[in-house]
Amino acid sequence: MKPTLPHTQMANAIRALAMDAVQKANSGHPGMPMGMAEIAVALWSGHHRHNPVNPKWVNRDRFLLSNGHGSMLHYALLHLSGYDVTMEDIQNFRQMHSKTPGHPEVDITPGVETTTGPLGQGLANAVGMALAEYLLAAEFNKPGHDVVDHYTYAFVGDGCLMEGISHEVCSLAGTLGLKKLIALYDDNGISIDGKVEGWFTDDTPARFAAYGWNVIPAVDGHDVAAVHAAIEAAKKSDKPTLICCKTVIGKGSPNLQGGDKVHGAALGDKEIAAVREYISWGHEPFIVPEEVSTAWNFKDQGAAFETEWNSKFDAYAAAFPTEAAELKRRMNGELPANFDATLAAAIAACVDKKETIATRKASQNAIQALAPILPEFLGGSADLTGSNLTNWKESVNLRSGKPGNHINYGVREFGMSAIMNGVALHGGYIPFGATFLTFSDYSRNALRMAALMKQRSIFVFTHDSIGLGEDGPTHQSVEHVSSLRLIPNLDNWRPADTVESMVAWGEAVKRKNGPSTLIFSRQNLQFQERSEQAIADIAKGGYVLLDAADAKAVIIATGSEVELAMNAATALKSEGVAVRVVSMPSTDVFDRQDAAYKAAVLGKGLPRVAVEAGVSDFWYKYVGLEGAIVGIDTFGESAPANVLFKHFGFTVENVVAKVKSVIAA
Repeated sequence: MKPTLPHTQMANAIRALAMDAVQKANSGHPGMPMGMAEIAVALWSGHHRHNPVNPKWVNRDRFLLSNGHGSMLHYALLHLSGYDVTMEDIQNFRQMHSKTPGHPEVDITPGVETTTGPLGQGLANAVGMALAEYLLAAEFNKPGHDVVDHYTYAFVGDGCLMEGISHEVCSLAGTLGLKKLIALYDDNGISIDGKVEGWFTDDTPARFAAYGWNVIPAVDGHDVAAVHAAIEAAKKSDKPTLICCKTVIGKGSPNLQGGDKVHGAALGDKEIAAVREYISWGHEPFIVPEEVSTAWNFKDQGAAFETEWNSKFDAYAAAFPTEAAELKRRMNGELPANFDATLAAAIAACVDKKETIATRKASQNAIQALAPILPEFLGGSADLTGSNLTNWKESVNLRSGKPGNHINYGVREFGMSAIMNGVALHGGYIPFGATFLTFSDYSRNALRMAALMKQRSIFVFTHDSIGLGEDGPTHQSVEHVSSLRLIPNLDNWRPADTVESMVAWGEAVKRKNGPSTLIFSRQNLQFQERSEQAIADIAKGGYVLLDAADAKAVIIATGSEVELAMNAATALKSEGVAVRVVSMPSTDVFDRQDAAYKAAVLGKGLPRVAVEAGVSDFWYKYVGLEGAIVGIDTFGESAPANVLFKHFGFTVENVVAKVKSVIAA
């Protein structure tokens, strides 16, 4: 493909739509769209293979706007090329329930591949997508049948490259040699605070060359032919490529271009009129002349690309029917037909074995049980594989030039999590990655983005409390579980034993509308006997583990504290005090159950005590102000786990005393 004429008018259509939409909304960022207009023309009319009529075409190139504040660039491109983004949608920019929100959001706007705005994460998602493409191609392509063959393009700005996550993910992308990843850097020298030369003087080309990237420096970002040639050169490289495009922010605004005032505010009626004259755009707002619309329209070309690929896939399916069916299944996000039976057998095996082991080991056992029927499993750890236990017997470590299904992410917790989101968005894999729970802080914004985007990313966190012991308060999680529960649409599981761990893994894998965290212990946890009904109810997030007909109180516990609750119940029974014990591995899932079930589990009129080795405030929603909580509202200490639990009051005697206090109240 070659860029389609007329270049100038095509670029100016982007400028006009961007400035007019921002002006109408009186909100937004016109500078980047106006500055990157020619770069967009070069990529979208000359290289980007996509189909506006079918935004989910499997073999499309992926385009990500990492500098997502410039969302009007993306919306203009989608509208002009023929996606279901109307001029009315453009006019409703940043309005309630529109297809054109302030920052691009996946599954809101057709053609948007990921939700961007938190800078750097779009670039990280792009690394994940390029990784998924590479691995799928290695797994499914056959000689003469390249059915997985597409590029990942990312637009990035100074802000993306200042964010630390860019170092994490670009370093790994270079190490892995993800050659179908092409990033185009909008080097305009301006951020919100002004000229970046006061705080960002990195030698960016040298930095990326050091990562192992192919770097194309000093490209005139306003020369369509030059950008086109750079992309052509990038496609010939055996490395990921950074194309450094020198641009003028707000290009076309005679009085504001090149300065920070055009970055994030409407230009104003007077300056917009000046722009129209300056760029010779003699059209009313939201009017694109027919010849420009025709030059941009990509529907026929996109349909032809997909038709051509469909023929290739039909030939592939005829020659390799099993592989073709498997690729379809995985790209559709469907689980194997025998998944439920395999999971049920694995749960039954846990019941039979009755193992008392750390739940991190129970997690590895769950992975081992499911991996043979889930070739889409793509595991990993942020330099803690031997502690997190995310590998399995048949797993193969990914290396440059050597595909695998387990990734050594290095000490890159944030990068790992955002790459996982990119893999999930691409499709074909169920990614999971692990670190210690306390380092979920490093990953937190990527967890939030996974929840916002409703992606099936599985975040494994081990060493979940003061129970990890001697490493001390820097590594002992106290507030983390409760804080993760505050993220909407994130399911958090803290299992009590092998059975709950297996169920939690099964629920995380089955969940297609959001991410899950699986939170596991370092120390061994006692196997709990339970009825068949109780086993079935684990998937509801909370259930009655131990009941008594004449219960005087309810003890609610999670994870390692379930064992403590059960021991306290035994002690209370010996004193003639009957209690119910509720295990609640996932408060998020429990809260979604109907009122009748929740009332049946928690009991009406019974005083409640919650027990969890974490901050106490969260639990008042269940025990009420009249209830009691055995928690920890300080940081931990450096000592063996058994010493710490006793020091902080996680003892049978203390739980018994709390129960007696609420009964007496």
